[in-house]
Amino acid sequence: MTLPLLSVQDARHLHLAAQGLLKTPRRKAVRADVPAAIQRMALLQIDTINVVERSPWLVLYSRLGAYRQAWLEECLAAGEIFEYWAHEACFVPVADYGLLRHRMLDPVSLGWKFSAHHLVQHRDDIERLVDHIRCNGPVRSADFAREGGKGTGWWDWKPEKRHLEVLFASGQLMVRERKQFQRVYDLAERVLPGWNDARDLPSPEEARRQMIKNSCRALGIVKAGWVADYYRLKRDRYQDRLEQLADEGELIPVRVEGYEAPLFVHASLADELELCRQGKLTATATAFLSPFDPVVWDRQRALELFDFDYRIECYTPAAKRRFGYFVLPILHRGKLVGRLDAKAHRAQGVFEVKALYLEPGVRCSQRLANDIAVALDGFAAWHGTQRWHVSHGPAQLLALLQGARDSVYVG
Repeated sequence: MTLPLLSVQDARHLHLAAQGLLKTPRRKAVRADVPAAIQRMALLQIDTINVVERSPWLVLYSRLGAYRQAWLEECLAAGEIFEYWAHEACFVPVADYGLLRHRMLDPVSLGWKFSAHHLVQHRDDIERLVDHIRCNGPVRSADFAREGGKGTGWWDWKPEKRHLEVLFASGQLMVRERKQFQRVYDLAERVLPGWNDARDLPSPEEARRQMIKNSCRALGIVKAGWVADYYRLKRDRYQDRLEQLADEGELIPVRVEGYEAPLFVHASLADELELCRQGKLTATATAFLSPFDPVVWDRQRALELFDFDYRIECYTPAAKRRFGYFVLPILHRGKLVGRLDAKAHRAQGVFEVKALYLEPGVRCSQRLANDIAVALDGFAAWHGTQRWHVSHGPAQLLALLQGARDSVYVG
């Protein structure tokens, strides 16, 4: 059988279609769009940095447009999603709780996220903490005073914080809700009272198989080397598994220019694949992606698929950064064309673009400038800032941006 031959741009379009990033949203977002978007991505990674809005909110904005940030926490409190270690710390559809339950039952594989030694060493204190929650209700880490003054860094946690994290990793506690983005912990049996391991727990192989299927659906187009990263599965030879899913009708084998081995398109994208064959699948969206967006969180996949070499530099010493602290990839009509080093000055009502970078070979055009300007208009407004300005960038693009928005300061 002759496999469909796709261009690399077709492959990008299929991936973005699966992620909900191919087209600009046509209607105003409603609350139900939030859990639907998380279901579509399978996982929504959590990060607390807020020089612009926090990452999970950014990921949703890039797909939904302007929406109420409170909806995400409402979904968590309503039990539509839950938190656990998946790709990293993630919001996950509650229907997929069973897929990650095995990690809770055997959390040693989580590495630094769990310490069996800590659990044993502080058993009495941890049991008292669990009893406190059972008798008095949910708690936050902030409910416990630090002894000896202020902490000295992210990992200088007070004992109760470490206890809570160990109990969370082992599944004894879950996050019932977040208040001002702080976790509120409660007993797992109170957060998910209907769950029963003996009745509901899939086998490890069934859970792994479903995570592979979820990854293929979320990626849209996949090759064996891209499978493991999505849920942080063990590195393995996944080609046989993909071929089996293709035999079952879950995946469609295709050829992509520049790739030696076949890739696989998820069957849910059969209509989009047919449009690719006809040369009619196009991208219209311009968006600023979170550094923790699924499109770029696998650095090797982003390089292979988008020719975009991306490193998250917020954890890199300032002197070694190439682009900035919290740099947002710029998605423009199906391509990753640049990066935005930004900061929202909410008190001053200004969204500052410290620097705007274009990728090598990207041509400055009025359409690119117009699309970026429109995207910045909406982005700034959603951040509660009335105006935006760009401090540094390619001279030609700055001039085009200035022409597109006479009222904003550029340069």
